[in-house]
Amino acid sequence: MPAGEDAMDVRNPLLQDWQTPYGLPPFAELRPEHFEPALHAAMQQHRDELAALGANPAPPDFDNTLAAFDRTGRRLGRVAATFYNLTSSATSPELQAVQRNVAAPMAAHHSAVYNDASLFRRVAALQARCETLGLSPEQQRLLQRVHTDFVRAGAQLAPAAQARHAEVMQALARLMTRFAQNVLHDESSWQLPLHGEAELAGLPDFVRANARQAAVDRALPGHVVTLSRSLIVPFLSFSTRRDLREQAWRAWTGRGEHAGEHDNREVVRDILRLRNEQARLHGHACYADHALTDTMAGTRAAVQQLLGQVWPRALEAVERERQQLLAVMRDEGVAGEIEPWDWRFWAEKVRRQRYAVDDAEVKPYFELGRVVQAAFDCAQRLFGLQFTARDDIPVYHPDVKAYEVRDAGGTVIGIFLQDNFARPTKRSGAWMSSLRWQHRNAEGGGRQLPVILNNNNFARGGAGEPTLLGLDDARTLFHEFGHGLHGLLSDVTYERLSGTQVLRDFVELPSQIFEHWINEPEVLQRHARHHQTGEPIPPALVQRLQRAQRFGQGYETVRYTASAMVDLAIHALNDTEPPVDVCAWEDELLQQAGLPHGVGLNHRLVHFQHLFSGGYAAGYYVYLWAEVLDADGYGAFTEAGSPFDPAVAEALRRHVYASGNSVEPGAAYAAFRGRPATVQPLLAKRGLVPEAAAA
Repeated sequence: MPAGEDAMDVRNPLLQDWQTPYGLPPFAELRPEHFEPALHAAMQQHRDELAALGANPAPPDFDNTLAAFDRTGRRLGRVAATFYNLTSSATSPELQAVQRNVAAPMAAHHSAVYNDASLFRRVAALQARCETLGLSPEQQRLLQRVHTDFVRAGAQLAPAAQARHAEVMQALARLMTRFAQNVLHDESSWQLPLHGEAELAGLPDFVRANARQAAVDRALPGHVVTLSRSLIVPFLSFSTRRDLREQAWRAWTGRGEHAGEHDNREVVRDILRLRNEQARLHGHACYADHALTDTMAGTRAAVQQLLGQVWPRALEAVERERQQLLAVMRDEGVAGEIEPWDWRFWAEKVRRQRYAVDDAEVKPYFELGRVVQAAFDCAQRLFGLQFTARDDIPVYHPDVKAYEVRDAGGTVIGIFLQDNFARPTKRSGAWMSSLRWQHRNAEGGGRQLPVILNNNNFARGGAGEPTLLGLDDARTLFHEFGHGLHGLLSDVTYERLSGTQVLRDFVELPSQIFEHWINEPEVLQRHARHHQTGEPIPPALVQRLQRAQRFGQGYETVRYTASAMVDLAIHALNDTEPPVDVCAWEDELLQQAGLPHGVGLNHRLVHFQHLFSGGYAAGYYVYLWAEVLDADGYGAFTEAGSPFDPAVAEALRRHVYASGNSVEPGAAYAAFRGRPATVQPLLAKRGLVPEAAAA
């Protein structure tokens, strides 16, 4: 009988062996009340496993300490993964209550694991003689990463500091849960009904269809604009009703900034205060310094150098774009400033006039099902993968589609779940997650199949109508699918090193490099077909899309870089008390940095889930860091003369997608590319050098 089994309620399906295809969770049997007792029982089982490991009288060696540690907590991992995927993708008031209840106990359990003195003594003893143990490179990497995990969790702190560190982490877990639930409340509770043709003015058919379906989903008549990005961005781009655009923009940017129960302003301050204390406990002056010690960048100076290379060029680019927008405004007799709710509207007009690209013309060629098949086809041509739909695999919502994934030899290598539509019970954004990581560190040494999820938030087409994506949405799907491939293609021995469990500023490389294929004419000609006629996208339209590709990059780069600068700056504060008014502090910082009026930023602090309910605090820069790698890395295909060159694809698979965290990321990239990355391809890709902007 496994440790802790006698404490388990046999009526709880979470605590049984799952007799489902490929051992997926039995979602149809699960109820919110199952999770809290299951998590506590699984934590107890994990503690029992670790107690046996720590009490082992044999001297520590790799197998009885590191490999054994990597095998512990598997039941807890599967229950927690199931729970957190549901609270992100298909939540309910009951699940949210459980989430609040278990936030602190789960954080306390993590602290207890990594503050276990007997365990750390064994790990530290191995780390001290790492060079003499005769370990393989992957084993050395596991030892280094596990030792780092212990240290960063406070294992080396004095007892009083260690206890306080655990308290801080529990408080942070509660606050980050509250932050995320506050944002979801604001996103799911706001809606803008559109009454009659006057309020639908300017909206193309696809936006009207999405707004009509959003109303149906909420049991409302007519058309409704929600805060789903795939609906609000097109609304801001096409609606001729400036007053309604302003309402929508203010709701979108005001999430988390409302007095009352769901106000995130004080939550942000509490999180910042605790993170500052966490950093000081580790001997760092500020949280940014603490967070960056375990990244490729390593220091604030390295991040600031990258942002400093991009920010002034982005400001120049966005000013060139502003002048184009102003010229169209003046031609149409519109005076005054470009306000934040105007920029996308006038940019769409410039795109149509200067590049003859109209989103309403483009979208019919990007039906969701065809874009999914395009991603699958690229994975097959690059890596030999085959995706087969399986209706018998359990899923947690009717929107979710399950696929069995096989390699070129026909061997099943993983299960892929894709959940593409926005729902009121689903958090915003797009993300990859896992129900199970690939590894071979199990009895018998066989390969554990990964179960990988992609979540998007596309606005669903109306009943009987297709879901049409803009090119940006298609890129998002390819981006998350790149993360998914990182999990599916993982080929490592130890679970701790599997898939996307890499340094934060490397994790976006596999996703961002995969975005390149949706822009390839060869891919577009094969898969971008009109949803009504089946005709392929005209070559002339592809050429226009390529010419227009750099338009708007100044706007997007400024918005992204501004958010990264705010993130780094607020986590670099070393005062005990954070700013009294974080929104005013944010505005002042951006004004000093020269953020142009009307542009805005990707995420304001009060709804910045990457920072305050995710793992990107002091790390939002990583998308830009990884883009240096992806722009430089895709050049290997360009130099080879084909986006599907077999030799380059194999090097990409082996050194980037398959290696997980088994290799130091700088070395992994150099092994793929044959050299370190350079920044020039990024600047050219974003049109941040004059010759590229003019091309």
